[in-house]
Amino acid sequence: MTPVYRPPRETDFARFPDSTPIVIDNGASTFRIGWAGEAEPRLAFRNIVQRPRHRSSAGETVTVVGDTDPALMKYFDCTRTSIRSPFDDDVVYQFEYMEYILDYGFDRLGATSEIDHPILMTECECNPSFSRARMSELLFETYGVPSVAFGIDDAFSYKYNQKLGNCGEDGLAISCEFGTCHVVPFLKGQPVLGACCRTNVGGSHITDFLRQLLSLKYPYHAASVSWDKAEELKKEHCYVAHDYMSELEIFKNNKEEAEEKTRYWQLPWVPPPKDEPPSEEELARKAAIKEKSGQRLRDMAAAKRSQKIEGLEKKLSELEDIMEQLDDSDEIEETAILSRTGYLSQQEIKSDILKVTQSLRKAKGESNGNEENADASGADKYPLVSVPDEMLTPEQLKEKKKQILLKTTTEGRIRAKQRRAEEAALREKQEEERRTENPELYFDELRARYLELSEKVDQRKRQKVNGNNNSSGAVGRGERLNAAQKERMRLLTTAAFDRGKGEDTFGMRDEDWLVYNKMSKENDDDNDGNDDDESELTRIASKIQEVDPTFVNKHEAAEPAADPHKVRPLTAEDFKISIGIERFRCPEVLFQPGMIGVDQAGMDEMVSISLRRLVEDESVKERLCQSILVTGGSSLFPGMIPRLEAGIRQFRPYLAPLKLVRASDPVLDAWRGAAAFAASHEFARQTFTLEDYREHGESLFHRYNIVYTL
Repeated sequence: MTPVYRPPRETDFARFPDSTPIVIDNGASTFRIGWAGEAEPRLAFRNIVQRPRHRSSAGETVTVVGDTDPALMKYFDCTRTSIRSPFDDDVVYQFEYMEYILDYGFDRLGATSEIDHPILMTECECNPSFSRARMSELLFETYGVPSVAFGIDDAFSYKYNQKLGNCGEDGLAISCEFGTCHVVPFLKGQPVLGACCRTNVGGSHITDFLRQLLSLKYPYHAASVSWDKAEELKKEHCYVAHDYMSELEIFKNNKEEAEEKTRYWQLPWVPPPKDEPPSEEELARKAAIKEKSGQRLRDMAAAKRSQKIEGLEKKLSELEDIMEQLDDSDEIEETAILSRTGYLSQQEIKSDILKVTQSLRKAKGESNGNEENADASGADKYPLVSVPDEMLTPEQLKEKKKQILLKTTTEGRIRAKQRRAEEAALREKQEEERRTENPELYFDELRARYLELSEKVDQRKRQKVNGNNNSSGAVGRGERLNAAQKERMRLLTTAAFDRGKGEDTFGMRDEDWLVYNKMSKENDDDNDGNDDDESELTRIASKIQEVDPTFVNKHEAAEPAADPHKVRPLTAEDFKISIGIERFRCPEVLFQPGMIGVDQAGMDEMVSISLRRLVEDESVKERLCQSILVTGGSSLFPGMIPRLEAGIRQFRPYLAPLKLVRASDPVLDAWRGAAAFAASHEFARQTFTLEDYREHGESLFHRYNIVYTL
């Protein structure tokens, strides 16, 4: 990036007499100031203003003019400020910012008090009178200058190149500036302002367009493509295509030539550290840390287990003490002890003793006993079943009915499970006999049974997803339910409808528990049938695989899982920005402003418009076209002169003479021409004073035009 230059303060301001004019080239991009008669301006800086807040002075606003040093800007908060320019399309509108810029310019030039020197300031073509009036008022009343003169920068550049012999007395000046482009005809050495042409597209629009294209092309590096960086890339790599469409075809079809014309910008990138295998010392250190952490966890688990064992032993001792008290007491004392301890019967206490004993053995790592103890534990889950009804309260009777129902259901399931196990063993024995007698027939039967069950399972899955056959094509919730599920839904709906109509007496009758059993999802026979079919299908598939290892169960063959997205490590290529088609696409906006939404004429068409506005005959126009000067910063693009010549020829007669030449220094010629004009004897007669301004007011500028002589 171009280094930031902060101009030093001049020390010879007092050496110049008061009659020496100060020359200011007030460009939209750069502010240049110096003394009349010198070859170079004393200082030049960007014509911008920033007002950030200082970080260490309680938010005090600081005014920064021109270029900024990033090393110094870290002391300022720039989040709530932006770069400001006093210009809008090359016309000064923001005179508050213009005053900051003039203060800085005069201070760097060495001025310490009022400016007692005449001022010559450049401006754009046909500058509005109000802008001239406000600028004059600022110079007269703020800085106390004795006299002021305004001149067109393109005219000074043309006259300076005329003095060098680059152009004639009659000709055209094509200016490609920062915010606009102008075409000015010259007759007898003076600009014909009535025939000039202007387009509000310039170098700043090229920079903005380049920044937008690169930000869209590389959205993850948009922050790196700052305006200043885009300006630097524009000056280094952009060029004007002689034929825009042909250049596009090269990048579309000819990869080798397109690669030669592509430029790359490498962003800062630090390669990630390489993963090296750990050393033996590192492995030993990690193993020691892991062993230490494991030992700490084992100690914590042992302490927790000891605490649990102590608590279980204490609870077991309390329960055994209660049982001893019950054994030594009569019926009345037994009821009082049970009421005090919160138990309903001795069976419940024995059940708790058994549970605590099993938990204690498990905590100590011992066996939980034989199958008889397990069966006893299962039986003691329902302690109220063996208690007579006369000894129970109404709430206990209700709980007893529930326990009887649950116990009956559980025992029925156990018997059904045993029966299925016996049937499976018998079926295995019979199948083994059939396989031994006729293996081929046995294998065909397995295949047929597998196809039958597979079709059955698939049909149930389809019905569950799509519902039963429905002529309307719609699938509702009820169409995907089987008979048991529909009955459960009906009972739930009825129970919800009856709720709130009076006292809730559900559970007082034995029939209520039958309803409860039907409402339970655990008694869904259809689901059991589904599970049985699927397990039978899996069993048959395993039998077939024993005979045919190539057989694949389609219900178990899962789709291959997609590989998870792997994060690729970033390389230097990911931080490389290519600038190919953007190199000539961005400067093309000077010839096709419609590419950025500006409905105005391009530079080549502006020449034709300016010539049509002239009232002179065709011979004068031919003489003008033989002396066309191209100036301005944007004229430095490679290929600008050939492209302009080709475009202007399209609007001129066949074989009409045409000559274009670039200014000797398109950037500084305007200031040099103004400095030479200010040093001439004619300059004093072209200025106006504060008295003239106060006498005529703004109407002075309606007829004010200087005569350009060098």
